[in-house]
Amino acid sequence: MFKKIFIYLKNMDWIMLSSVLLLMAFGLAEIYSVSLGKGTDLLNFKKQLLFIAIGVVLMLFFAFSDYHNLRSYSVYLYILGIILLLAVLFFGKVINGTKGWFSIFGFGIQPVEFVKLSLIIFLARYFSGSSMRINQLRHFVVTGGATLILFVLILFQPDFGSAMLLFALWFSIIIFTGPEKKYLFAIFLIIALLAGGAWSFYLKDYQKQRVLTFFNPSFDPLDQGYNVAQAIIAVGSGGLAGRGIGFGSQSQLKFLPESQTDFIFAVVAEELGFLGVSLVMLFFAVFFVRCITSLKKVNNDFGIFFILGVVSLIFIEMFINIAMNMGLLPVVGISLPFISYGGSAIIINLILVGILQSIIIRSKTIY
Repeated sequence: MFKKIFIYLKNMDWIMLSSVLLLMAFGLAEIYSVSLGKGTDLLNFKKQLLFIAIGVVLMLFFAFSDYHNLRSYSVYLYILGIILLLAVLFFGKVINGTKGWFSIFGFGIQPVEFVKLSLIIFLARYFSGSSMRINQLRHFVVTGGATLILFVLILFQPDFGSAMLLFALWFSIIIFTGPEKKYLFAIFLIIALLAGGAWSFYLKDYQKQRVLTFFNPSFDPLDQGYNVAQAIIAVGSGGLAGRGIGFGSQSQLKFLPESQTDFIFAVVAEELGFLGVSLVMLFFAVFFVRCITSLKKVNNDFGIFFILGVVSLIFIEMFINIAMNMGLLPVVGISLPFISYGGSAIIINLILVGILQSIIIRSKTIY
């Protein structure tokens, strides 16, 4: 047993793992900093330490487990995701106008994070068992329909940002299958029709304000415009080396809203400056490069599609969050992977890393 564990540890991608650990270290440092400014007795910092500890244990469990087993349970995990999304609509807790959390012993559990994992596994299982050049329309309908069910359930919360994230995840994996142009055109047409319908019949007033503020920041200067403006000020005021941890005026004086979650990138930029931001981007780049380079060593489609799904998810979340902080995209409540405060997100992301490690280990191990 110990010999097998040693072999697993030896064959893990320690460079990838190190990049994740360093990103979490940045997150902990800034959560600690903001907690000091809020005078909350470091409660969120302590919670995040607990979440990371749980996540690391689960990461190692999945890294040492055979990832092929997930293929067999993909449908069950997908159905469990649907059940959780239905349950949260009836028994969930409303936070910031969204009924998307279960409250258990004082901890908020967000089912949509698990749904991201289950969807990646489901799509990886489906595409690994299909010939992509045969009956592409069927593949679009089946996988698109499965994603649409989750999409609609999340919209009922309502959590427009997470719903769009799932759609972007599905679309990214579809792109990797090399679809014909006519199907891509059909997707863009459907997106345009859905966007028009959502604006007219679905989006709440505050969500419309976010979009209008994106195109005209002065449209809502005391609410959504204020949030974006403060984030941009924080990003721009960091300079080369930043003001130092605990000395960011925007975060410490509470000008910056949601400073531990949606706008934590702005806190990093203000307190650690261009150098800190560059390191964060470097660690993300290392993570993505290690994932992509591992693809050539994986000898099965399920592992390949799973890696592509994880890369797509983490990249999309990172891109949207940073763009939100810089005023380049509307604020949609997407956190920064491995850095933002949040138990459900950090635990699921570490599970994803654990499965990645399982794929890498078994691509190197000869049984």
